Amino acid sequence: MSEPDFWNDIERAQSILQASKTLKSKIEKYDSFVTKFEDFKVLLEICEAEEDKSMLPEVEGEFKGLINDLESFRIETLLTGEYDKNNAILALHAGAGGTEAQDWVSMLYRMYVRWAEGKSFKVETIDYLAGDEAGIKSVTIKLTGENAYGYLKSEKGVHRLVRISPFDAAGKRHTSFASCEVLPELTKDQDINIRPEDLKIDTYRSSGAGGQHVNKTESAIRITHLPTGIIVACQNERSQHSNKETAMNMLKAKLLELKERAHMEKIEDLTADQKDIGWGSQIRSYVFQPYTMVKDHRTGAEVGNINAVMDGDIDIFINAYLKGQVASGKDDIL
Repeated sequence: MSEPDFWNDIERAQSILQASKTLKSKIEKYDSFVTKFEDFKVLLEICEAEEDKSMLPEVEGEFKGLINDLESFRIETLLTGEYDKNNAILALHAGAGGTEAQDWVSMLYRMYVRWAEGKSFKVETIDYLAGDEAGIKSVTIKLTGENAYGYLKSEKGVHRLVRISPFDAAGKRHTSFASCEVLPELTKDQDINIRPEDLKIDTYRSSGAGGQHVNKTESAIRITHLPTGIIVACQNERSQHSNKETAMNMLKAKLLELKERAHMEKIEDLTADQKDIGWGSQIRSYVFQPYTMVKDHRTGAEVGNINAVMDGDIDIFINAYLKGQVASGKDDIL
């Protein structure tokens, strides 16, 4: 057996093993749900037999838990896209609104990190550019966990904030915008080839929030794909090699999206729903004043508890989007 054949067989075996683990996980979740359902039936029978009204709160709580588990399991079955099971790369960029928009990016960054923690996803900051006065101009994070991309693909687009500005001494209401870009981290069997001559690679000193390597060595990497003008950067790793590998993974994901979207030629056209980070292009609005409401303009999903949303409780919007995609028959691969 030749060496290329050997490594191809290894990769196929790894792919089969991963698929087996995923299937096993789904079976275990199903078995767990069946067990909980059987336990609930026993509890219900005891409550009816004893006619004990004091048990009603416990019965209601168990029933709500079952419904939530069933809904979560059902949503997972909707994640059947080619890249849905992959890790996700999420980038936030400040739009119209100056310092307000940069502060808005920091709020969204916290929201997605809190959501990921609730899902037990690992979060890594890949690139970070602080705001001029406050907040964040742009930040890129990687979320590692099963179906991370499948869930977060619903977040692509422009997010709009309406609130009384803490940076305005007159206490006026301001509207700010930020864009969210979500890409799948490709696996080895989904890899694409990039010609070295098509790349321009620059090194620079890291400028993140901290760490021994920050601002001491030129370990940060910026890669420009010359044919398309796509630019990616990474500065979170301690070595230039690791940063280059992460940046290349980001570039491959963006080129794949470019290919999937009818071979568009410009980075600005990658996501048609976020050409302008401003008025008229938002997918979701977060209103703090004069009332509190978060509304998704694609699905109509609404939540009045805006503090819960900003603490990462965004599943209602994700679930509504996924259900809508299935109902409309759209196969939104990327």
